[in-house]
Amino acid sequence: MIEASGCPTRPRSPRSTPRIWSRLEPADLLFVFGTRQDEVLRADTACRLWRDGLFRMAIVSGGVTPGSHLSECAVIKPLMVQGDVPADRILEEHRATNTGENVMFALPVIDAAIGLKNIQSVICLGNTWTGRRYAMTLHRHWPKAEKMLLTVDNFATPRERWHEHPEFRRRVLAEWDKIEPYKKKGFIAEWP
Repeated sequence: MIEASGCPTRPRSPRSTPRIWSRLEPADLLFVFGTRQDEVLRADTACRLWRDGLFRMAIVSGGVTPGSHLSECAVIKPLMVQGDVPADRILEEHRATNTGENVMFALPVIDAAIGLKNIQSVICLGNTWTGRRYAMTLHRHWPKAEKMLLTVDNFATPRERWHEHPEFRRRVLAEWDKIEPYKKKGFIAEWP
């Protein structure tokens, strides 16, 4: 697991321990999927990854959602900068309103700033209940880059007991129901 390095925005608690779905190794890019839930936790996790030397560049992707005048990117990036990730190491995408758009709108930003051909590996960072779909969406649009997945959430329920918490269960099952239809529509691709 990742060592806690005390990001200044929030102390780490046992219930907010990141879940590593795939072995994490240093990556060329951290892809932070936007959210309106657990934004601070997501930024804190990115800070720990930075301090542990697990990425060289990051992109935060997420647009304006109902109830806010700020994009998800405009909320998460400053938290990462506050936690010592250099601002010039964080690319920004402010239009996406769903996971597919996160990827489709972020890829041109990454290509213009770094060049997609220069990115061999990516860590996907997002919610536990949506986790696998992040990597599957990225894999559909960018199959050549190696993908690693790290998820976070603030549920007090251990992840292996997600089915015992009504809201956690609702979120996981809602995402599960999207997988096959999204594969059939070509929105996502199977990912190991």
